[in-house]
Amino acid sequence: MGNTIKVGIADMNVCKSPDKITTIGLGSCIGAVLYDSNTKTAGLVHVMLPDSTKIKNNQNKMKFADTGIDLLIEKLEAMGINRRNLKAKIAGGAKMFSFNSGNSDIGNIGNKNIEAVRARLKSHNIKIISEDVGLDYGRTIVFDPETCELSVIKAGKQVNII
Repeated sequence: MGNTIKVGIADMNVCKSPDKITTIGLGSCIGAVLYDSNTKTAGLVHVMLPDSTKIKNNQNKMKFADTGIDLLIEKLEAMGINRRNLKAKIAGGAKMFSFNSGNSDIGNIGNKNIEAVRARLKSHNIKIISEDVGLDYGRTIVFDPETCELSVIKAGKQVNII
């Protein structure tokens, strides 16, 4: 039995089996898990916003899809992981708020996060194996690098293993 490594909002971390890695409270945020099934190693970044270039004087690069995913890849490579072996599973990106204006950027940030994470992973040639994204509810995720299963615990709903 390993430990469960917790990742906070706009944060990231890595683990190796038998440890697991988790993040709670994914609303419009995305939990992006990158893993290498050969070495049973994984990393998770909790992405809040799609694009770091839209924010001036940003101190936290893990907050954004573009810079957060890049930092996670660098951290995994520093552990000896070959980026060509990385695969991804993602969850989150819910539309948590409804506004009368319909397609308000604020109301639809979850969708922008989904698109940004998909685009960034594609730019690194990292295949998304499975995802549980969108809709209108929060999620907590737990990834087990031993089995490569991502448990998605939906607020008030059942657990979905992807």
